[in-house]
Amino acid sequence: MKTTDIEYSIILPCLNEEKTLGICIRKIHQFFSNTGLTYEIIVADNGSTDNSALVAKNNRADVIQVSQKGYGSALRHGIEHCNGKYIIMGDADDSYNFLELSLFIERLQAGYDMVMGNRFAGGITKGAMPWLHRYVGNPFLSASLHIRKSNS
Repeated sequence: MKTTDIEYSIILPCLNEEKTLGICIRKIHQFFSNTGLTYEIIVADNGSTDNSALVAKNNRADVIQVSQKGYGSALRHGIEHCNGKYIIMGDADDSYNFLELSLFIERLQAGYDMVMGNRFAGGITKGAMPWLHRYVGNPFLSASLHIRKSNS
């Protein structure tokens, strides 16, 4: 990570998401517009064959091309290219509400090392999460990290 004045790097792994990517980027810009916080948006394009990269550039996001396939590769390369003190990642399919980033930022500024969103608490839109991820992957990850549900 480079030393800059950027506080937050928002990383969006992307693969053929031209229909929703612009919505996500505009929500991020909208959220930060009145905060006074510095930020960057990095789209880690993992081989899109649609206009995702153009959509990102037209919406003032930086695009890095990731040739190694896979979601983890896109995330890793996005993190390697970010300049912010804090890293926030979200999907480019508009399944996250980027207008609610304050929930993460408050905890990061309070000194938390890691903050994770919980799709289960707010409900999951039908079709937004594959069965295997919903009933196996996420519960396993949550249990292994010993995440405690908090109402704060």
